[in-house]
Amino acid sequence: MTTDNPEPVQTDAPTPAPTPAAPHEPPPTHTRTSAAFKGLVAGAVVLLLLLIFILENTQRVKISYFGADGHLSLGVALLLAAVAGALITALVGVARIGQLRAHARRQGRQRSA
Repeated sequence: MTTDNPEPVQTDAPTPAPTPAAPHEPPPTHTRTSAAFKGLVAGAVVLLLLLIFILENTQRVKISYFGADGHLSLGVALLLAAVAGALITALVGVARIGQLRAHARRQGRQRSA
């Protein structure tokens, strides 16, 4: 017996919906630990470069600063100058941050009043 239009057989159990595959989360690319590790590696590289610089520039030079005289190796003298420059920059930065915080505090008082 052949039929041209067979009827589908219906069952009582519903067909389960296809479950979407759980999205695969990539591992975190930036964490505090990774940032600390990168900072430590960068610091170690900078220190190594500074050590090489100081060891290659051992020629003694005369240093005079506001009447104080002395002799240092060229590498150490330049390193001290760089550290002094960084400290001056940090002091200016601290002053600017204080200025911005005071300005923000004034703006906050004006908004709440």
